[in-house]
Amino acid sequence: MKPLSENYFCLILAGGIGSRLWPASRATYPKQFMDFGGTGRTLIQRTYDRFARFIRADHIYISTMASFIPILQDQLPQLPREQILAEPVRRGTLAPITLATTVISDLCPEACIAVSPADQVIYGDDLFMGDILHALDVVAKSPGVINMGVPPTRPEIGYGYVQMGETIDQEQRIYRVKTFTEKPNLDFAQMFMDSGEFLWNTGLFVFGAHYMLHNIIKHVPEYQDVFPSLESYAVLPNLSMEHAVLEHTGHSYVQKCHYGWADVGTWEGIATDMLHAQQNNTPHPPLDIKTDGRGNVSLHSETLFDNATGNIVRLPSGHLAAISGLNDFVVAEENGVLMICPKNDAAAMRRLQTLAHLDVLKE
Repeated sequence: MKPLSENYFCLILAGGIGSRLWPASRATYPKQFMDFGGTGRTLIQRTYDRFARFIRADHIYISTMASFIPILQDQLPQLPREQILAEPVRRGTLAPITLATTVISDLCPEACIAVSPADQVIYGDDLFMGDILHALDVVAKSPGVINMGVPPTRPEIGYGYVQMGETIDQEQRIYRVKTFTEKPNLDFAQMFMDSGEFLWNTGLFVFGAHYMLHNIIKHVPEYQDVFPSLESYAVLPNLSMEHAVLEHTGHSYVQKCHYGWADVGTWEGIATDMLHAQQNNTPHPPLDIKTDGRGNVSLHSETLFDNATGNIVRLPSGHLAAISGLNDFVVAEENGVLMICPKNDAAAMRRLQTLAHLDVLKE
């Protein structure tokens, strides 16, 4: 492997609360600090490990909520405090990316940065390294932002999609971005998949620091006078990087990646994507995910199924679930809370979460 570049940096976004994975993911201890695949490493640890293979350790930054810093330091004790950027409040993805890009560009004006969510599972670390390094090499030579996209394996309505336009680099599969679409309905998701023109938007992208800061100032008026800092952070608008900047810059590209990808966003998404990746890739470390041929999926859990189909189960270590006559439900337990809910009823999951939270407040 070639020497680690002096100009390549990484920013890991780890400020979310993962509310759709309640009761496992909580506001005080969210999903990025948990091990959903039974690998022995949490999502944030695996993300750090993955980048540390080809990004210098002192070039890896993590943005997270101030309240999560003790958890982060416990899980990544090797990460210096100055490489942890604390968010006093949540302001979408644009604010933490702008803050980190400002900090990094002050240290290295020629910096090229790979931004990654902390709550993803990647399959094929060598393929991932090759794709990211190529994208970094491209933005180091010419202005632009490269979104990392993966071919969809099903018409998923919970993901964002990016449409490929004109080919820029056929060998490395880089295209101009034609459109971004966030969480389409099922008909559109099916059409996107059938067309072959759309990729899942992984939320991972690569850019040159100087180019990105120029575009943020140009396309987001609110940032012209108030740059992110601990003093001004709270007054910044809640904006996503895609809608605020990437849809407007004239050099927005998408790379059709070679590695496998799963988004740890919903219970059904975890079961579907991780199981598919396990069957079609060679995850390392291996995932502790089992299926019984009747659509039941056990996530790092001991289970017995009888006359049951399509269920998703995740329990704490040492617990056993014995399930009979249940179809298409999520059974999840964490920290004294057991949730049993139809896996396709996101509204019911939100209601249960709200009711449980109200009960806690009454105590």
